[in-house]
Amino acid sequence: MAADYLPIACATHERLEFAVLRRRPLQLTWLGEDALSTFHEQVLPLDVETRAGAEWLTFKRPGGEIEVVRLDRIRSVIES
Repeated sequence: MAADYLPIACATHERLEFAVLRRRPLQLTWLGEDALSTFHEQVLPLDVETRAGAEWLTFKRPGGEIEVVRLDRIRSVIES
């Protein structure tokens, strides 16, 4: 696992996986790569995967951009 990655709670991981399977929009709050910027948007989750020693969520932003965030940077997940 990546040295600085902190695994998230299993229940949160499962909620993300179910949202991907059901194609349910999420109100997501997450930290940017600089760990200082905070983002809050309704997104469409596309995939949850493990790679490079960490877990990642791929999602589509409202403008259609595809983004990937490390799960331990997610601060809040609410089903829309």
